[in-house]
Amino acid sequence: MVEEKFFADRERLTLALANECAAALHAGIKANGQATFLVSGGSSPEPVYRELSRRPLPWEQVNVALVDERWVEKDEAGSNLAFISNSLLQNEAAKAPCLGMKNAAATPAEGEADCERAYQELPRPFDVCVLGMGNDGHTASFFPYAEGLEQALDPKSERLCKAITAKQSAVTGAHTERMTLTLAAILQAKEIKLLITGEEKLKVYRQALLGDDTAEMPVRSILKQGQKPVTVYWAP
Repeated sequence: MVEEKFFADRERLTLALANECAAALHAGIKANGQATFLVSGGSSPEPVYRELSRRPLPWEQVNVALVDERWVEKDEAGSNLAFISNSLLQNEAAKAPCLGMKNAAATPAEGEADCERAYQELPRPFDVCVLGMGNDGHTASFFPYAEGLEQALDPKSERLCKAITAKQSAVTGAHTERMTLTLAAILQAKEIKLLITGEEKLKVYRQALLGDDTAEMPVRSILKQGQKPVTVYWAP
């Protein structure tokens, strides 16, 4: 249930993915009066978000929500909320409401219940979920062998949010404590789009397809879940 869309360059990928996201959000608004857009951080989707931000959608009817977050304030380095604010929530899309994950709790574990309550208020089914992938095979904040990973990857879970503690070796910098959507939450999206760029990540993606150990390469939980189709976008 994996569809591959490979492009000759990132400009074509950006345009194609922005077009598809815009179409899905428009369809959600037409059907339900509003849409929910689940977004990930990272350098790969940034051009897509900037392109999408200029599309003349009724953005006030699009609920933007984070896929995952480092447990930092918006004005601190590494904040996905700040990244989304500076890339997607510009131009036409500045009118969109956005739900972050970081709250007043000292740790993700302590803030999990409040985050869960906030996310349970989002309109469902979610319309589009954009995911990335790291060179270690992580996606969202599903890091290899992370504390909390098994619960986060339970496809039958009723929870949308899960606190995750990544191994220090798995992350850049000191931000090992994260909040993430669960696999069960991601599978509630009508469209799941996995965006990867560059030859190294293409090799990682192909390696992920060859095995089944989700603890080793958690992106396998998305690629091999068998419930929802996943579209993989790649450009060199």
